[in-house]
Amino acid sequence: MAAAQLFRIVFVNQGKVYEVYARKVGQGGMLGFVDVEGLVFGERTTVVVDPAEERLSTEFAGVKRFHVPLHSVIRIDEVEKRGPARIVPLEGGATVTPFPVSGFVPGKDSH
Repeated sequence: MAAAQLFRIVFVNQGKVYEVYARKVGQGGMLGFVDVEGLVFGERTTVVVDPAEERLSTEFAGVKRFHVPLHSVIRIDEVEKRGPARIVPLEGGATVTPFPVSGFVPGKDSH
């Protein structure tokens, strides 16, 4: 029997880098977004609790699926086993500026 797929998704959100694990990732119905569903967090039966993972678990409590803007995705990897979910500051304190996308071309007549 094959193991269920597991993905590590790394993306930027509000000046921080999020690293989460999910069972399903794909292109959804919303253009320019990646759908992420089936989030996987550590076992709550362990004595040691990772505060970063606990924060993510709380932030995404009750979320079945979420959509990440394509320009915010750093990478998506299919992995064999789960690592710690985490939030880390964006290196250098930089902010992400969305790549400008528009159908408008300056200087062109609309006729």
